[in-house]
Amino acid sequence: MSDIDKKHQNSNDLTKAPLIDHLIELRSRLIKSIIVFFIVFLISFYFSSDIHSFLVEPFFSIVGSSGEMIYTAPQEFLMTKLKIAFFGASLIGLPYFVIQLYLFLAPGLYKNEKMALIPYLIATPFLFLISTLMVHYIIMPLALNFFVSMQIDSNIDNISIKLLPKVSEYLKLVTSLIIAFGICFQLPVLLTLLAKVGIIGSENLKKGRKYAIVLTFLVAAFLTPPDLISQIGLAIPTLLLYELSILLVSLIEKKNNE
Repeated sequence: MSDIDKKHQNSNDLTKAPLIDHLIELRSRLIKSIIVFFIVFLISFYFSSDIHSFLVEPFFSIVGSSGEMIYTAPQEFLMTKLKIAFFGASLIGLPYFVIQLYLFLAPGLYKNEKMALIPYLIATPFLFLISTLMVHYIIMPLALNFFVSMQIDSNIDNISIKLLPKVSEYLKLVTSLIIAFGICFQLPVLLTLLAKVGIIGSENLKKGRKYAIVLTFLVAAFLTPPDLISQIGLAIPTLLLYELSILLVSLIEKKNNE
């Protein structure tokens, strides 16, 4: 083998070696994420009854101790507990995976790029937490008050129609609202990221305000149950976050100009 061929082979070996190292590290971080997800799933399933009690607290705070929840299939409550465990594992596992992905990519980023991403890594779970608390302590009580007010308890003709929610349907309602609010509350993160890469500007957001209002109510109607309380409860905070995004984008533009 000639010297040129040996040099070419050595360069290929050097190129393959870092690639294999990166793949090994990526696999390691994926395995860690899966292990964390599985552990949190088991913990969430163990405490699923307590988590369920916390989720249904707004309902029983309205109807009182006389209220009831039912399940109509033998396996329904077990499946509900498994869904609670999966949802809890996702709330912890996904942020952990994002952190692992950031740690994997961080060595290839410049220092200013690393510093630019850290606020988003903090803001994303924080906004999701705020949206979750808002659903539990504000939106669910308002919506349930509206639904409970539709009950009929009359002595005339012995008509009695009471709300007896299924545990699975109640969980579906709560999780759908949490996901809907969690997604919409990421609006400042999305818009500021787009502003940083130069795709949008504050003037674009100001000019598109009327379209944003219409789109926000359409999205709220699509993501929430068909009641005005949930839809307005989602639309108004989203519009406020849109205005906050305009302010943040303006500050980013000012900083870039300086």
